[in-house]
Amino acid sequence: MNQKEEIIYGLNPVMEALRGSRQIFELFVAGSSADKRLEKVLKLAAERKVPVRQREKGDLNRLCGTEHHQGIAVKAEPFPYADFDDVLDSLKGNNEGLILVLDSVQDPHNLGALIRSAACAGAHAVVIPKDRAAGVTPAAEKASAGASETIAVAQVVNIAKALEDLKGAGFWIYGADGSARHDLYQQNLTGPVALVIGGEGGGIRPLVRKGCDEVVSIPMQGGVNSLNASVAGGILLFEVVRQRLFAKKG
Repeated sequence: MNQKEEIIYGLNPVMEALRGSRQIFELFVAGSSADKRLEKVLKLAAERKVPVRQREKGDLNRLCGTEHHQGIAVKAEPFPYADFDDVLDSLKGNNEGLILVLDSVQDPHNLGALIRSAACAGAHAVVIPKDRAAGVTPAAEKASAGASETIAVAQVVNIAKALEDLKGAGFWIYGADGSARHDLYQQNLTGPVALVIGGEGGGIRPLVRKGCDEVVSIPMQGGVNSLNASVAGGILLFEVVRQRLFAKKG
C-alpha cells in the first residue's frame, strides 16, 4: 500500500469514514452478516459509489494487521489533520471554546479514547505533537469508534508554542498533574479553556507545564495514585461540560 492510502477497520470507524469527507477507494467485507449496521455501511458505500470487495477473514486479518476488524474495512486516503491556525480562527469570539491538548501520548488506544471523549464532550479540537507521540493511525481511529472523523485533530511542531497561541486567543490553560496542589473541582471552567494531558508515565513535560496558567489534580480516594491518561482526560472534559451546563441553568 502506498503512503497515500490507509486501511480503516471496524464498523463505527468505517461508517464515520464513509460519512466524512475523505476519499474512500474500496470497501472490504468478510463473509455475510445480518448486522443492521453492515446494511447501513453498504448503503453509504453505494451512495458514494465505493466498490465493495468480498474478502476471506484471513485476508482481512492480514490487510488490517489485526483480527479486531469486525469483518469490515475500507482503503482510504490518509487521515486529514486540521490546520491549528484555522482552528484558532474558527474559535475567535467563542466564549465556550474547548480544546484538548495532548503532550506526548504514545499509545494509539489512549489517543483514540481521548479523541472519542473530546468529541463526546463537544470539544472543538484535539491538538497533538508531530513527533514522539501517537498519530491518528488506523488503531487510534478504531479506538476512537469513528470519533476521529467528527472532530478536528491538529498536529503541531511545538506544544509549548501552541499553548502561547491559545493564550493569545483568550484561552485559559489547565494542565493535569497528580502532584498539583490545586484541585480540578475548585476551578472555574466556564470560559474558553484548553486542557493539557501528559503522556503515559512521564506526564506533562516541564516546558509545557510552564505554559499552563494552572496545574490541577483530580482528587484520589485511595488505591493507586494515578489515572490512565484517557480516563484523566475524560474526567477533566466532563467537568467542563458539567460546569457549563450548570452555569446555563443558573
